[in-house]
Amino acid sequence: MTRHVVARAAELQPGTRKLVTVEGRGIVVLNIKGELFALSNTCPHKGASLCNGLLTGLVRSTKPGEYQYERAGEILRCPWHQWEFDVRTGRSYCDPRRLRLMQFPIAVEPGASVVEGPYVAETFPVAIEDEYIVLEVP
Repeated sequence: MTRHVVARAAELQPGTRKLVTVEGRGIVVLNIKGELFALSNTCPHKGASLCNGLLTGLVRSTKPGEYQYERAGEILRCPWHQWEFDVRTGRSYCDPRRLRLMQFPIAVEPGASVVEGPYVAETFPVAIEDEYIVLEVP
Protein backbone atom coordinates (compact mmCIF):
# COMPACT_ATOMS: atom_id res chain seq x y z
CA MET A 1 0.00 0.00 0.00
CA THR A 2 1.12 3.52 -0.74
CA ARG A 3 0.86 6.01 2.11
CA HIS A 4 -0.24 9.63 1.53
CA VAL A 5 -0.41 12.62 3.88
CA VAL A 6 -3.79 14.22 3.12
CA ALA A 7 -4.17 16.87 5.85
CA ARG A 8 -2.99 18.13 9.21
CA ALA A 9 -4.97 16.47 11.99
CA ALA A 10 -6.09 19.90 13.28
CA GLU A 11 -7.83 20.55 9.92
CA LEU A 12 -10.31 17.73 10.45
CA GLN A 13 -12.10 18.26 13.75
CA PRO A 14 -14.88 15.90 14.94
CA GLY A 15 -18.02 16.38 12.84
CA THR A 16 -16.13 17.54 9.73
CA ARG A 17 -15.13 15.94 6.44
CA LYS A 18 -12.65 16.64 3.69
CA LEU A 19 -12.58 15.62 0.05
CA VAL A 20 -9.09 14.68 -1.15
CA THR A 21 -7.68 13.34 -4.40
CA VAL A 22 -5.15 10.54 -4.10
CA GLU A 23 -3.69 8.85 -7.19
CA GLY A 24 -6.55 10.31 -9.26
CA ARG A 25 -9.28 9.00 -6.92
CA GLY A 26 -11.71 11.16 -4.99
CA ILE A 27 -11.76 10.07 -1.36
CA VAL A 28 -13.89 11.54 1.42
CA VAL A 29 -12.20 11.56 4.86
CA LEU A 30 -14.64 11.87 7.78
CA ASN A 31 -14.03 12.60 11.46
CA ILE A 32 -16.95 11.09 13.36
CA LYS A 33 -16.67 11.68 17.11
CA GLY A 34 -12.86 11.67 16.88
CA GLU A 35 -12.68 8.49 14.79
CA LEU A 36 -11.43 8.77 11.20
CA PHE A 37 -12.95 7.01 8.19
CA ALA A 38 -12.05 7.19 4.49
CA LEU A 39 -14.35 6.08 1.68
CA SER A 40 -14.44 6.44 -2.07
CA ASN A 41 -16.25 9.66 -2.94
CA THR A 42 -18.10 7.93 -5.79
CA CYS A 43 -21.40 6.18 -5.08
CA PRO A 44 -21.26 2.73 -6.74
CA HIS A 45 -24.89 3.13 -7.84
CA LYS A 46 -24.80 6.13 -10.21
CA GLY A 47 -21.58 7.98 -9.37
CA ALA A 48 -22.82 10.76 -7.05
CA SER A 49 -20.34 12.56 -4.78
CA LEU A 50 -20.73 10.96 -1.34
CA CYS A 51 -18.85 13.90 0.23
CA ASN A 52 -22.11 15.86 -0.07
CA GLY A 53 -24.18 13.13 1.60
CA LEU A 54 -25.97 13.31 4.94
CA LEU A 55 -24.57 11.40 7.92
CA THR A 56 -27.36 9.61 9.73
CA GLY A 57 -27.92 6.49 11.84
CA LEU A 58 -29.99 3.31 11.86
CA VAL A 59 -33.55 2.94 13.13
CA ARG A 60 -34.29 -0.48 14.61
CA SER A 61 -37.56 -1.84 15.94
CA THR A 62 -38.23 -4.83 18.15
CA LYS A 63 -42.00 -4.46 17.88
CA PRO A 64 -44.55 -2.10 16.30
CA GLY A 65 -44.52 1.36 17.82
CA GLU A 66 -41.12 0.99 19.50
CA TYR A 67 -37.99 2.29 17.76
CA GLN A 68 -34.35 2.74 18.68
CA TYR A 69 -32.03 5.14 16.88
CA GLU A 70 -28.57 3.57 16.79
CA ARG A 71 -25.12 4.34 15.38
CA ALA A 72 -25.78 8.06 15.01
CA GLY A 73 -23.57 9.63 12.34
CA GLU A 74 -22.18 6.30 11.06
CA ILE A 75 -24.36 5.91 7.96
CA LEU A 76 -23.51 8.06 4.93
CA ARG A 77 -26.50 8.73 2.66
CA CYS A 78 -25.95 9.38 -1.05
CA PRO A 79 -27.34 12.81 -1.97
CA TRP A 80 -28.84 11.63 -5.28
CA HIS A 81 -30.87 8.50 -4.53
CA GLN A 82 -30.53 8.23 -0.73
CA TRP A 83 -28.59 4.96 -0.76
CA GLU A 84 -26.98 4.44 2.64
CA PHE A 85 -23.44 3.21 3.31
CA ASP A 86 -21.93 2.09 6.61
CA VAL A 87 -18.80 4.24 7.12
CA ARG A 88 -17.11 1.39 9.02
CA THR A 89 -17.46 -1.22 6.26
CA GLY A 90 -18.63 0.63 3.13
CA ARG A 91 -21.58 -1.82 2.90
CA SER A 92 -24.94 -0.67 1.59
CA TYR A 93 -28.24 -2.06 2.76
CA CYS A 94 -29.94 -1.39 -0.59
CA ASP A 95 -30.37 -3.90 -3.42
CA PRO A 96 -32.02 -2.31 -6.47
CA ARG A 97 -32.89 -5.69 -8.02
CA ARG A 98 -35.41 -6.17 -5.23
CA LEU A 99 -36.91 -2.67 -5.30
CA ARG A 100 -40.26 -3.12 -7.02
CA LEU A 101 -43.91 -3.03 -6.06
CA MET A 102 -45.45 -6.47 -5.56
CA GLN A 103 -47.99 -8.03 -3.26
CA PHE A 104 -46.70 -10.27 -0.50
CA PRO A 105 -48.24 -12.26 2.34
CA ILE A 106 -47.82 -10.43 5.66
CA ALA A 107 -47.58 -11.57 9.28
CA VAL A 108 -46.42 -10.17 12.62
CA GLU A 109 -43.30 -11.97 13.84
CA PRO A 110 -40.27 -11.13 16.02
CA GLY A 111 -37.98 -8.44 14.56
CA ALA A 112 -35.05 -9.37 12.32
CA SER A 113 -31.70 -7.79 11.52
CA VAL A 114 -31.16 -5.59 8.50
CA VAL A 115 -29.87 -7.59 5.52
CA GLU A 116 -26.88 -6.16 3.68
CA GLY A 117 -27.14 -5.58 -0.06
CA PRO A 118 -24.45 -6.44 -2.60
CA TYR A 119 -23.00 -2.94 -3.05
CA VAL A 120 -19.92 -1.73 -1.19
CA ALA A 121 -18.32 1.73 -1.16
CA GLU A 122 -14.54 1.33 -1.20
CA THR A 123 -12.87 2.10 2.15
CA PHE A 124 -9.26 3.02 2.94
CA PRO A 125 -7.13 2.78 6.12
CA VAL A 126 -6.59 6.22 7.69
CA ALA A 127 -4.64 7.27 10.80
CA ILE A 128 -3.04 10.27 12.53
CA GLU A 129 0.76 10.27 12.64
CA ASP A 130 2.75 13.18 14.08
CA GLU A 131 -0.29 15.48 13.73
CA TYR A 132 -0.82 14.58 10.04
CA ILE A 133 -3.66 12.51 8.61
CA VAL A 134 -2.17 9.63 6.64
CA LEU A 135 -4.22 7.63 4.12
CA GLU A 136 -3.22 4.26 2.64
CA VAL A 137 -4.22 3.41 -0.93
CA PRO A 138 -3.59 -0.04 -2.43
